[in-house]
Amino acid sequence: MKSILFHPTLFHLIRILVILIIGQTLYFKYTGSEESVYIFTTLAMEPWGRIGLAVMETICVILLLVPQFVWLGALLAFNLMLGAILSHFVFLGIVVMGDGGLLFSLAVFVFILSLYLTYSERKKIPYLKDFFQ
Repeated sequence: MKSILFHPTLFHLIRILVILIIGQTLYFKYTGSEESVYIFTTLAMEPWGRIGLAVMETICVILLLVPQFVWLGALLAFNLMLGAILSHFVFLGIVVMGDGGLLFSLAVFVFILSLYLTYSERKKIPYLKDFFQ
């Protein structure tokens, strides 16, 4: 009997939640919203870092949409959010342009959810799947 923690419905809800959170940020990165430009200017990565990250996040969303590649999308999301969290700690601070820490909180939330997805899909990861038999 599977625990509720690894129920397929929960897995798919979390997957959709990660897709929605990452996906909604794409509009702001691609259109060069004031907050995105501020963040990437502070990181000395404007505009190429903003656009490059938007492309990576688009790839992440596409991978999460394809059942065979959820593991890869989750790994990519995990790493992207780790970078975002570290950027907040080192350069940006928790609160960015008066957002009350929303961007930071979303990054931490997606980081945790992508860790869950990666763990759930661990048996599909090439070269590592043999360790999880």
